[in-house]
Amino acid sequence: MPVIECGLCVLRAWRPRDLDSLVRHANNPNVAATLRDRFPFPYTRTAGRLWLKAALALRPATALAIAVDGEGVGGVGIEIGQDVNRHTAELGYWLGEACWNRGIATAAVQGFIPWAAQTFGLQRMTAKVFENNPASARVLEKCGFEREGILRKNALKDGKLLDEWVYGVILEPIEP
Repeated sequence: MPVIECGLCVLRAWRPRDLDSLVRHANNPNVAATLRDRFPFPYTRTAGRLWLKAALALRPATALAIAVDGEGVGGVGIEIGQDVNRHTAELGYWLGEACWNRGIATAAVQGFIPWAAQTFGLQRMTAKVFENNPASARVLEKCGFEREGILRKNALKDGKLLDEWVYGVILEPIEP
């Protein structure tokens, strides 16, 4: 499993012993508000155990822990496209609120992209951001993503219809 040094953080495989830190950082309404509903709130120990079991089973890993001082404080991963989109992936990431505004998310995404591109032979990556999360949009822009469009009222989150901003980046051609 990879260990990617990113300066402010390390990307590594999730571990069973990450359960306490995972739940502590994920069980936050401010974190959940920026993510899809499959990221539950409240984030219980049961949810954490299920996530860790799923993450540990991924071969090769498509989701890594963002670790600071050895503690899992967030995650970064991709969903690889299928069929004619097999050269693409959608990026997703989250970070515990205690680590916001320190450059950690940017460092993690910058470290993850080349590893994922090389490992999975990707030539394009996309990401979607809710309109009420400009900090995440800024992370993507710092990592070379460009806003490609707006999906108007595309997400129903916490009873509100939100625009989703679509970002993309073309990666160096890599042979799978």
